Amino acid sequence: MKLLIINPNISQSVTDLIEAEARRVAAADTLIEMATARSGVAYIETRFEALLGAHAAATLAGERVGHYDAVLIAAFGDPGLPALKEALEVPVVGMTEASLMTAAQLGQRISIIAISRRITAWYRECVDQCGLLGRLATIRHLDAALRDPGSVQADHAARLLELSRLAVEQDGADVLILAGAPLAGLARTLAGQLPVPVVDGVSSGVCQAQVLVRLNAGKALQGSFARPPKKPHAGLADGLAALLQRDA
Repeated sequence: MKLLIINPNISQSVTDLIEAEARRVAAADTLIEMATARSGVAYIETRFEALLGAHAAATLAGERVGHYDAVLIAAFGDPGLPALKEALEVPVVGMTEASLMTAAQLGQRISIIAISRRITAWYRECVDQCGLLGRLATIRHLDAALRDPGSVQADHAARLLELSRLAVEQDGADVLILAGAPLAGLARTLAGQLPVPVVDGVSSGVCQAQVLVRLNAGKALQGSFARPPKKPHAGLADGLAALLQRDA
């Protein structure tokens, strides 16, 4: 299968982290293509920034439409996920959705480790949209300026481990999610140092995308995820226009 992985922010260092973890977990017959947003922000932590990321993700997916079997939106918060599920006939997976569904199979109470305070309100809304707010134990977060989103793991390794332990010991978490593309691959490092399962968003997304392709459950032809109808439009980037011009 061909998997398009989209980083909806502009940080190539983060794309490199995503790609490294994706290739570690992907099946031998999965061909990975990476794409990085050409416009937007260095890392997404607000609703407005997520809007920019959704625009970037849709544009990139449209430019490559027909050349992949599934799409992974590799940013926690899943910018543009429901909209792309409407527009594409292939499985579209988001890191938040994938990691939450994975965590829900591994434990009852879920805690999220995040990279900033500002990001937590939006993350809570994303958990609610996935129907799992009642199982959220806590969202713990870093509270320091980020030098570079690609170096978060190295710059804050000790604090990330401490936050993870506090989530287990004080918040009663049965399973942890290390949230955000800047933390891609960190679960492998911390898993042996923590007494509960640790979930990585990139790994979860890649694995679930592969499963959905193999299940071949079909595309929605009716209902709220049916493809949007063709209609007049103007001034759109080629990738966005490509998604709108296709027959419903």
